[in-house]
Amino acid sequence: MFATGCWEDSMDTQPFEERIQEIDAYIELLEALNRQSQTGPPEIGGSVITAQQQKMLFASVYLQLYNLVEATATWCVTAVAKATADGNSWSPGQLDTTIRREWVRTSARTHVILNQDNRFESAWAFCELLLQNQPVVEWEIEKGGGGNWDVAAIEAISERIGCTLNITPSVATAVKRHFRDDKNALAFVKDLRNKLAHGAISFEQSGENVTVTDLKELKQRTVDYLRQVVQSFKQYVNDGCYLDATLRPVGGA
Repeated sequence: MFATGCWEDSMDTQPFEERIQEIDAYIELLEALNRQSQTGPPEIGGSVITAQQQKMLFASVYLQLYNLVEATATWCVTAVAKATADGNSWSPGQLDTTIRREWVRTSARTHVILNQDNRFESAWAFCELLLQNQPVVEWEIEKGGGGNWDVAAIEAISERIGCTLNITPSVATAVKRHFRDDKNALAFVKDLRNKLAHGAISFEQSGENVTVTDLKELKQRTVDYLRQVVQSFKQYVNDGCYLDATLRPVGGA
């Protein structure tokens, strides 16, 4: 028996597209202000937008893009964990080795620093879980990477889970090509986001020496890559790649 574990059941991709629409709407605002600036100071509701305010508005794009990057990583990893517990149909032994390792890591709390007593209690609980031969229930894959999501981090978690990222050469080249400060698109977004979050740079400073056209290109490189990451995880789940190869549906990887 194969529980379909379809992507729509595991994760609704609509939030991903809605986040992109939000970014597009914001960039449209910046474009409108930029057009106004060709003939004079841009205005909103009769109030003049200063050069300082425009730079601060530019900086917000970095936060929105990083929000999309980290949210995408979370949605993809969560979809895999949810698929393994879909209908409580699978036992740990029926999972693919890579996913079973993640399940053990979480269930046995091997990634958490525990004192002697808590370590024993954790080992005891995990032992009981195995002895009772319970099916896989809702759990979470420890993804880490908080505040540091970029291409390298996404590739690392995908490899750890066993999900092959099918990124076209053109998209891979674009997202890894230097955008600014010798950093590729996602690395630059991550760097600016972290500098803003930790107060290392002001919003005005982060919006200097950048144009709306630059921000549109940065957004496009980021979105094109993330959309193919989403599609790769969708295929992974639909093909039942989280299961042992003998249990996957016909046509699954």
